[in-house]
Amino acid sequence: MLPPSRWKPAAAFVAALSLPSLISAQTWTSCNPLTQTCPPNPALGMAIDVDFTKGAVPAFVAGGGGSTTYGPDGAVFTVSRGGDAPQVASVFFIMFGHVEVTMRAAPGAGIVSSLVLQSDDLDEIDYEWIGSDTLQVQTNYFGKGRTTTYNRGQFNPTGPADNTATYLTYAIDWTADRIVWSVEGVAVRTLSAADAGDEYPQTPMQVKFGAWSGGDPANAPGTIQWANGPTNYAAGPFAMRVRDAKVVDYSTGKSYSYGDTSGSWRSIRAEGGAVNGNLDKAGRPVVTATAAAGPTSLSPGIPAGGIGKATQTGWPWTRDGSTASPNPVPDGWVMTAEGKIVPAGGSAVRPPNGWVMAGPAVLLGFAVFGGGGGEDG
Repeated sequence: MLPPSRWKPAAAFVAALSLPSLISAQTWTSCNPLTQTCPPNPALGMAIDVDFTKGAVPAFVAGGGGSTTYGPDGAVFTVSRGGDAPQVASVFFIMFGHVEVTMRAAPGAGIVSSLVLQSDDLDEIDYEWIGSDTLQVQTNYFGKGRTTTYNRGQFNPTGPADNTATYLTYAIDWTADRIVWSVEGVAVRTLSAADAGDEYPQTPMQVKFGAWSGGDPANAPGTIQWANGPTNYAAGPFAMRVRDAKVVDYSTGKSYSYGDTSGSWRSIRAEGGAVNGNLDKAGRPVVTATAAAGPTSLSPGIPAGGIGKATQTGWPWTRDGSTASPNPVPDGWVMTAEGKIVPAGGSAVRPPNGWVMAGPAVLLGFAVFGGGGGEDG
């Protein structure tokens, strides 16, 4: 992992695209809206469809140890040695929505691929793939960072094909009433808000995905066991490949803020828009079938995600106390449906002085902080 940085550039957008704290999933939160007033979360407020085979985009920024490259296989997250945890995270948040990725999980005993939605008050929805378990995926949810019991994880089938050798599409459809996890259009798990109660995830979420070594010998024994480790790095490198990511925000506006400390979705305020303002126009993919529910009997003492109190998913990400910029898109600029950021009403013009745009060379911040742009050979 890269050490936390205290570098604070003057331009908010540069900060949003380059600070390591923004490309690191939060395993804790320095400003918890359940206990204090926190900065607003930048809203997506629209739908994007990112084709990573065409390269990096400003909507997602890369970081962590290891290598993140782009090429015909999409975004490739490579774990080669202990401490590698290549990842990308969105510069935006969604308030209910649909997240869909087409990907191949990283192979290998001890290697974990993760897709995580997580909020500032530590609500969480995720998928986790264990590299040696190629026919199923673990689905999890957490509310407000609580780990009173570890009954939230399920193992769900991914189909007859090896999920480390075959590109499959995984989706999370999240509303105020229920969460549906699906694989190739087949619902593998449904969670109702009524069943989850106060621990139902219901606050603005950031989107993050990447790979890491749960089986690293330096990890806790429970984590190594959960990941089917230990990891044999001599058998690597190990790569997770994400070809495409679609994200639909079911709400609208410029930013989302917490109106009180309840952690309830009804307290969320959408500046310049409305919570659920896009719900009827989202064009959500139709689920074509429903699979049988998977087992929930995770091994005693091994929580969903494997680490416990510090992190819900098991992903070894940390934060340095910074939060995403409330202005990820500068005035006069817009995010396109491809996840790019361009001037309103035009393109191919020079960005404002001091602002960094991602392109074939990715972002300046990637080079400074080791994000690793480039072509995957």
